[in-house]
Amino acid sequence: MQADTLSRRLHPPMPDFTAFVTSPATTAASSDAIAAAAQCLDRFTAAFNDRDFAGMDAQLHFPHVMLSGAECLVWDGPGRHPPDLFATLERTGWASTRYEEKVPVLATAGKVHFAVTYTRRDDAGRVLGEHRNLWVVTLVAGKWGIALRSY
Repeated sequence: MQADTLSRRLHPPMPDFTAFVTSPATTAASSDAIAAAAQCLDRFTAAFNDRDFAGMDAQLHFPHVMLSGAECLVWDGPGRHPPDLFATLERTGWASTRYEEKVPVLATAGKVHFAVTYTRRDDAGRVLGEHRNLWVVTLVAGKWGIALRSY
């Protein structure tokens, strides 16, 4: 076997990832995408505040990825929210969650990364805690859904 053939077998060429990591988008397409993706976030939070697991799942794409610190959790389908999620939150005094900021930090026609800041509030509207996350919303088969949340 020739040296160059052996070298190609041991070290195959890397695929061209250029198209994978670059997504040309027009400004109009990006602004439309930002508006549609932001509406998806609003629907998710409305369902969250209604304590509606099915409504929340309807705003997610699966597999759904969550990063908490360096830990990665992947949900392969709906129905994965902890059943005691809202009871646990309510024990802290939580009554609702509100976005303070949804800042698009990267946008194409089919994907928007948001830096979100939201507050957890009690019945009187007092802030119990503030959270900053990165959420990625994607357009798949004509539907905007949250694909990734990083806490």
